[in-house]
Amino acid sequence: MSESRIGYRHEHKHIINWADYYALRQRLRAVAALDSNAGADGWYHIRSLYFDNDDDKALREKLYGLPNREKFRLRMYNHNADFVRLEKKAKRGGLSGKQSAVLTRAETERILAGDVSWLAETGNALLAEFYGKWRGERLRPRTIVDYRREAYWYPQGNVRVTFDAEVRTGVYATGMFEDVRTVGTGEAGTLLLEVKYDGFLPDIMRDVIQTNTRHGEAFSKYAACRVFG
Repeated sequence: MSESRIGYRHEHKHIINWADYYALRQRLRAVAALDSNAGADGWYHIRSLYFDNDDDKALREKLYGLPNREKFRLRMYNHNADFVRLEKKAKRGGLSGKQSAVLTRAETERILAGDVSWLAETGNALLAEFYGKWRGERLRPRTIVDYRREAYWYPQGNVRVTFDAEVRTGVYATGMFEDVRTVGTGEAGTLLLEVKYDGFLPDIMRDVIQTNTRHGEAFSKYAACRVFG
């Protein structure tokens, strides 16, 4: 069972319109590599199932804008139930980091059924931490978040630029592998642009992602979807 180590990076989010997207995509494709997981149209599907406790700790920390916060989620790509990741997303002093561990479908279903004691015996630090917080903080599945993503990577500065569109929530649904009826969130005709990088953002990428209309947002897909339940 593989486990990643958390590394903190710069992360900026911007709400853009589709005209911005088409202009940015054309420039990005000239200098950056399209994510290898993308389909023929350049996009791929992401489903995340977020966890929170009875007091909505993760949601409240986000809404209050606390500089140090974290949340846990399960994530699946392109509806592939055989490859699921448990992820911890953390903020520390303005930087963002992510740590993940790969799960099988059977292991994921055990977690969702409340069978979690085995997590403490895997030797995986992230799974052990999640188990401790499941028990100590009473983390439980809270909401499904579905969306489409187009992603690009530029090697200098390890820059990753993503466009997220059609963000939808399953409201009270927590079935990771089920055909969940979802509803749209956010403003029609907009996308979320995310720019992540390590120590610096190269000038060429800074120029490429400029638009006349984008503006910074403290946006959270989880928080936006929790508005619906």
